[in-house]
Amino acid sequence: MKLLEGKTAIITGASRGIGKGIAQVFAREGANVAFTYSSSAEAAAGLEKELTALGVKAKGYQSNAAGYEEAQKLAEAVLSEFGSIDILVNNAGITKDNLLMRISEEDFDKVIEVNLKSVFNMTKAVQRTMLKQRKGSIINMSSVVGVKGNAGQANYAASKAGILGFTKSVALELGSRNIRCNAIAPGFIETEMTARLDEKTVQGWREGIPLKRGGTPEDVANACLFLASDLSAYITGQVLHVDGGMLT
Repeated sequence: MKLLEGKTAIITGASRGIGKGIAQVFAREGANVAFTYSSSAEAAAGLEKELTALGVKAKGYQSNAAGYEEAQKLAEAVLSEFGSIDILVNNAGITKDNLLMRISEEDFDKVIEVNLKSVFNMTKAVQRTMLKQRKGSIINMSSVVGVKGNAGQANYAASKAGILGFTKSVALELGSRNIRCNAIAPGFIETEMTARLDEKTVQGWREGIPLKRGGTPEDVANACLFLASDLSAYITGQVLHVDGGMLT
């Protein structure tokens, strides 16, 4: 029996990087996957095909989770197409890094909107369905930066720290209905975005991590799989660090 057999998952921001890794691992474990993407229709179509080939139902939706109405419509569309919503992974996120003195109001607002407000929007959108089902697992993607802060990322750190407070509050509110809510705090994860960085800089970061390597999208996806599955049935309100020991 696969760990997520017969369950339906919504994963936001899944056309590449960590989100794509989560979608692949979930589908391999039997989950039907509804995922969102913002602009890369070609990548989304490729992922849809790849997941469907694993014998599950998969569909990509172009949707902006930062829009409240869009999130509501997405949840309705997924429910009518898939019949249930058992897992929500709030993974969509952006960065607009700069020193505080150089961050514009617009760049602050945008990062909060896409990273934090989207978590509120999507959680609200699936809440009614999960309450009716009396079960569900919500997984919010935070970051080590949300736990310890980082120079040049005040907006990003604020958004990711906000996710932690939101996660714990939702866990307290919805626990009596058997709906769990946890967060994952990834460290340095190597994706196509980090591949563009200077190799020497990246190697320096790796050296500073106890496990001496960057994480992979699959490392994060496996932690998501645990929190999405019944293996973690008695775990809620927690922050799981997937950082190679970076914050130890």
